[in-house]
Amino acid sequence: MKVGQPADLPKVSTPAAAASGAAAPAKKEAAATAASTASSSGVAVTVSTSVRSLEQANRGEAADIDTEKVNAVRQAIEDGTYVVNPEAIADKLLSNAQEMLNRTQN
Repeated sequence: MKVGQPADLPKVSTPAAAASGAAAPAKKEAAATAASTASSSGVAVTVSTSVRSLEQANRGEAADIDTEKVNAVRQAIEDGTYVVNPEAIADKLLSNAQEMLNRTQN
């Protein structure tokens, strides 16, 4: 067993072991196990500069939130007086769907 590998997970076979006749289902299971282990074992992740600039821009846009409106809606929900307009929701859903269809067609 390798250091840091949980005892209940099977070992991941090396390419040499796979070439020596390991079964295809076993390789798939080992790859899935390796992927799940990698996601929980502190694997280094790099973030592109585009994502970093978007994150910084989003931090600056926090002032665009109308906190008074948010608090009013929150209070209405707590009081049980918030009214949902199903027609407005349906219209917006249809509008968004049409916009996405137009993007894929162009």
